[in-house]
This record gives sequence, C-alpha cells and structure tokens, in this order.
Amino acid sequence: MTTISRTFIDFFLDRDHVPTTGSTLIPRLGDPVLFTTSGMHPLTPYLEGEPHPLGRRLVGVQRCLRTTDLDEVGDPTHLTVFEMLGSWSLGDYGSDQTLRWGYELLTTRFGLDPRRMYVTVFGGDDQVPLDQESLRTWQELGLPVELTIDDNWWSNGPTGPCGPDSEIFLWTGEGEPEGTPTTDDRWVELWNHVMMRYRRHDDGSLEELTQQNIDTGLGLERLTMLLEGKGSVYETSLFEPWMRTIPRLWKLDERSRRIVIDHLRSSIVIVGDGVHPSNTGRGYVLRRLIRRLLTILWQDNETRSLSDLPTELFEHTLNHFHQGETVTLVRRILIDEEIRFSNLLDRGRKVLSHERFHKSLDETDYEYLHDTHGLPRELVDSLR
Repeated sequence: MTTISRTFIDFFLDRDHVPTTGSTLIPRLGDPVLFTTSGMHPLTPYLEGEPHPLGRRLVGVQRCLRTTDLDEVGDPTHLTVFEMLGSWSLGDYGSDQTLRWGYELLTTRFGLDPRRMYVTVFGGDDQVPLDQESLRTWQELGLPVELTIDDNWWSNGPTGPCGPDSEIFLWTGEGEPEGTPTTDDRWVELWNHVMMRYRRHDDGSLEELTQQNIDTGLGLERLTMLLEGKGSVYETSLFEPWMRTIPRLWKLDERSRRIVIDHLRSSIVIVGDGVHPSNTGRGYVLRRLIRRLLTILWQDNETRSLSDLPTELFEHTLNHFHQGETVTLVRRILIDEEIRFSNLLDRGRKVLSHERFHKSLDETDYEYLHDTHGLPRELVDSLR
C-alpha cells in the first residue's frame, strides 16, 4: 500500500471506520456487470439497506476497470484500471460531516492549499431541491462554490440508487486560480462526495431511500499526480518502472506510449484476477486491450513483441495490486495472445487480398468474414 493510501485509510480508521475486505475486479456472483467500475459497486446491497457485517462506517481501496473512457486513455489522467480510495456512511452521518472530513484530510494531512480549491454543489432541478446542507458547509469552510445540475447528480445507471453530489477540484494551472470548474479545465476534479438519498425507477420517478448514505471516491493515481506536482498520472511514482523501461524499449509518441503502458498494466491486472482472453465477456475485454496495444506497437515495427518486456514490470504490477498469480503464467498468457493475434492478422491479410473484397464491404461481407474466417469487423477495417 502506498503512503498516500495508508494516510487516507488511517484518517478514517481514526474516525471509527472499518476497512472493507477484498478488491478484485470481478463483481460478486449474480452481478450482471463484467467488472467492478467504482468503489461503491461491491457495496450496492448495503447502500440499498442490507446491514453490512462490518458496521455503518467503512473505508477501503478498490481497484476498478472502466472501458467507457477507453477513447480518453492517452490523455494525462484517464486509465482503464485504476484504484479508488473510498469512504462510506451506511445510514450514519450526513453531508456536513463527510465534507468537513474531506476538507480536513486534504488540507491538514495531504497539505493541499485551500486557496487552490473550488467545489461544486447540486443546484436543484424540478425533482430535487438545491443541496442546502452542502452549500452551507462549504460556505462556512470558506471555499468558493459553483452550483451545477447534471454535473452534480450521481447515478450508477438509468435506475437504482442515486443522489446529489459535491465535487472538490484543485487548481493545476500557473499563477492565481481563474474561472470555475465548468469554465476552465485547469481545475481538476479530485474527490466526489455522493449523498445517496434516492432510488430512480424505470419511469424516471424518484423515491427517497429509507437509509440515507454517503459514498465518496478519490482516485489514487490522480491524487498522487496532484500531490507530486506532475503533469500526468504516468509521470508519478506509481508508474516509475513503466516510464523508465518502455521508452527505452520502444520508440513511441507520447499518446501511443501512454496507451501501451495503460493497456499492458491493465491486462496484467485483469489476468492477475483470473481472467483469460476469450471471445466473450470479461475475456473479450482483455483480448481487445491486448490487440489494441499490439496494433499500436506494430504500426511502425512488426518485430516488436511482448516477450521483450522485462519481468520487473509484471512483478511491480502484481505486487502493487496484491495479486497471487505468478509472473510466468501472466507473461505466458499475454505472449500466447500475441501469437494468436499475429496468426489472425496473417490469415486476415490473405483472405482480404481476394478479389471479392476489393470494394466497399457490406453487412453480408462482414458476416461472412466473421463466421467463416473468424475476422471481427474492427480487425477487417484495420487491415483495409
């Protein structure tokens, strides 16, 4: 556990929170979602009222995987697999308490300057009024507040638990802070405090939950970037072995290097949680990540191979995420998938060289190529 994670956990342990156990990417049995996407995900039944065996105040570090942001991976802050620091109140304290603790932790334990902080609060709509309690708390603490509507409403999907949230932003620009979080992207979102007070039904209506909860999420990689004063998460100590090794191994532009590092690291973690490449479900997400990074690697040089990767990168990642899979096994799975993809590309090129495909392809062509030759649409498009 990093020093930053330890500081976060200890702060809440001192305030009677109990650490939650388990942080695998694989959701509980019966959950329709492929991977854990947020810190609250494993706690959904308890946020809906089921008593938690560890009590009503919880804290933890949860590894998460999101593919919804895949197109943004390569920018300074987005990652496919990341760690979320979280604190929860299951019907215990309210928004005033969580926001005051958040302010205290960031300013006194992590040493962030409150003059470089800005917060947003739910401004109200035709169903739910302005979040007066959060607004009053921040005003008492002396932070500037911006009211928004959609940006400060949290939900885990079209139905289910939801509620207003309050987000803490940090100024990352040069000189004195300017603008607001919605008008200047140099304000970087740091910590989200969700007041989970409602359940949304299929018809869009809201009902108040019998248990009023607090769910907070603070991305470890982004917090580390801000505390270390770096320009991207990739420049932080968390990625040190990757940034030391990959640029020496393969010459790539910055965005490509970030995507390759992210997808490799994410693939190691997914395999570390027991998932193998396949054509469906979790295995297909893993297969897409591996093929995506290989496509980038082979654009300039088809001799590049995952077998070039030193074992240090596998060891560093598996150790950081406390995973039990052996380096040899994880490495073997990735290299086997590389061989499979290379063979598929060779076959694809031969098939597509046929005169029949020297034209714009229609749905019948795509279906034939997939069903007869095992060539997915995105692969066919990349080869043409």
